[in-house]
Amino acid sequence: MKKLLLATGGGDCPGLNAVIRGICKRAKKSKEWEVYGSMEAFNGVSQDPPRIIKLNG
Repeated sequence: MKKLLLATGGGDCPGLNAVIRGICKRAKKSKEWEVYGSMEAFNGVSQDPPRIIKLNG
């Protein structure tokens, strides 16, 4: 199983939700990718423990 982490810059960005949704839908369709997201943008990756959640498409 391949894994993908989506980490954004945390700011407002028009269309970003659609991009994230598209990535999750495509990963679910291929059935060989797991998609994870970072809470609080890049800060979630650097926290101890990391604040990473699995995204369900």
